[in-house]
Amino acid sequence: MSQRASSDGDDGFRPRPGKPKQRGDTFIAKVLRQTSKAAGATGRRRGAGGKTSGKVPGSRLGRGHVAARFTGQSLTAQSRRATVKVRLVYLQQASGRSTVQHLRYIEREGVDRQGGPGHAYGPATDAADTAAFEEGGRGDRHQFRFIVSPEDSEQLEDLRTYTRHLMARIEADLGTRLDWVAVDHWNTDNPHTHVVLRGTDDTGKDLIISQAYITRGVRERAMELATEWLGPRTELEIQRTLAREVEQERWTSLDRTLQREAVDGLVRTDRFSAPALQGQRLLLVGRLQRLQRMGLATETQPGTWAVHAEAEPTLRAMGERGDIIRTLQRAMGGKQRELAVFQPGQESRGSGHAIIGRVAGKGLADDLYDRGYLVVDGMDGKAHYVALPPRTELAQYPVGAVVEVRGSAEVRAADRNIAALASNGLYRTDYHLAMARGQAEAGRDPQEVVASHARRLEALRRAGIVERVAEGLWKVPADLPERGRQYDAQRQGGVAVELKSHQPIERQARVIGATWLDQQLIGGGQGLGDMGFGREVKGALQQRADFLAEQGLAERRGQRVILARNLLATLRSRELAQASKDIAAETGLEHRPAADGQRVAGIYRRSVLLASGRFAMLDDGKGFSLVPWRPVIEQRLGQQLAATVRGGGVSWELGRQRSPSIGWL
Repeated sequence: MSQRASSDGDDGFRPRPGKPKQRGDTFIAKVLRQTSKAAGATGRRRGAGGKTSGKVPGSRLGRGHVAARFTGQSLTAQSRRATVKVRLVYLQQASGRSTVQHLRYIEREGVDRQGGPGHAYGPATDAADTAAFEEGGRGDRHQFRFIVSPEDSEQLEDLRTYTRHLMARIEADLGTRLDWVAVDHWNTDNPHTHVVLRGTDDTGKDLIISQAYITRGVRERAMELATEWLGPRTELEIQRTLAREVEQERWTSLDRTLQREAVDGLVRTDRFSAPALQGQRLLLVGRLQRLQRMGLATETQPGTWAVHAEAEPTLRAMGERGDIIRTLQRAMGGKQRELAVFQPGQESRGSGHAIIGRVAGKGLADDLYDRGYLVVDGMDGKAHYVALPPRTELAQYPVGAVVEVRGSAEVRAADRNIAALASNGLYRTDYHLAMARGQAEAGRDPQEVVASHARRLEALRRAGIVERVAEGLWKVPADLPERGRQYDAQRQGGVAVELKSHQPIERQARVIGATWLDQQLIGGGQGLGDMGFGREVKGALQQRADFLAEQGLAERRGQRVILARNLLATLRSRELAQASKDIAAETGLEHRPAADGQRVAGIYRRSVLLASGRFAMLDDGKGFSLVPWRPVIEQRLGQQLAATVRGGGVSWELGRQRSPSIGWL
């Protein structure tokens, strides 16, 4: 303290607070900040992942950062290549069934060598218990999912042993035992392996893997192992591989070489005389000429080429489209169809209708992210490729089922109706019911029309878009159609697929139950094409009309078919009666039919799939009721539920409380 401060005494002391320290930072955040400062102080440049580049903030965090410096040291241009895709899944942010669904996907039918289901294996077993693996990892923070694809995997023969050796090397690099299961896939032209790795180490702590090891180390270990097993690639093998790439309409290794050799966007062929590229000179020039014919490159002057900026995205898109075309052709099995890719928002152009057709094939377009696809044989005579939103359950769309595909970004007719009927921002179901009765159409129940709108409002209420003021009274915004469209687009990822019938039309033709074919008969079979699936539907409608006539539910008058009144309700009640009789004989319980407007309660025992749809069995201990099933209750199997059936709709209640917590669905 200075003399002045001493003479003035304590009253002269004036604290000067320094800059407030950052509080609440995690340890990792502090390390990253200090690493960033150190990088700036030393003047080192942040590299793009190369081993000789400067340190990247956080590059030393996690297991494997040291091993990543040494992987691949034995690799040369003749080494076997491998592709490794990695996805880090935060299980708390994913759905509760994320692991179960992914394991089910990779073990699906048709992926092993004989075309059967996949078989999960582990480090020491050929029959891994995936249920126990999933249960053991429920408390994990995260999970790693790999796809390991050596370029010459068909020559490895034993992918299981290869994968086990690879995972053993990864364990050595990371310094911990790993808990993993894997499934080999042989259903593509390049066999590959899916690996699911728990996000914990052998002490139970979170498994943190260095970014460098994830992005480069695993792939280089896979390349090293493949090279040891098969030996280096010969010059002839390398030249044959590159020669096939010259004419391919996709992004190739030759394109990556051209991209790497470009200076200011220009590629000079005299650079191909360098020793590293001399053997590829003719192939690289041939690729440039091929890109020129495709409109993706221009020879500005002799020996100097400009590869267009859009070349890479264009070639990648062309490669994906080629894969899609092969998928469509394989699914249609030689049937002559015009091929099309469904683009959300474009189905309203031209015909003005969504796609209705039969599921001809399905599968995963992206195994790592569980993105599925459907091939729909449409009534318009085209085969449509439909990319589904992530985590869509493919099991709900059986091959042969009838589906309707539309863009979820389209404004729903129900939202437009609700907005048009609302007065001063209020929509009343009783007013809508009166209007629907005055404008009743043949084959449409006015109560069901209003109930479907109520179900839509309940879904929008849960999203915070509308408000239920009282029973049958809703407060709706003026821009409801647009807000409803945005809600659908966000929830369904741009594509909405509605299952019209799980049964093929061949089975629908002669079955007791309210089928999709019956709805087409009521509607007069409008919109049916004269080729492909549309023509097949016309034939099935004739068979259905004959069957209904046999049952006394239709009458032929020349070329016309006169259907019985309340046809759908009659068919549905007959099918439910038979199903209830079978269940009563099996369980010994008495069937308690659910009357319109009646509330029924019981334990949800199982679902019953009928031609008229899917129904839930509620058991009250003495009897049971069958009520329309909805996906929202499937996780409540074995729990007490209550439901109120009204028209064709159902209101589900969770637990024993009277107030509905799910509402009309």
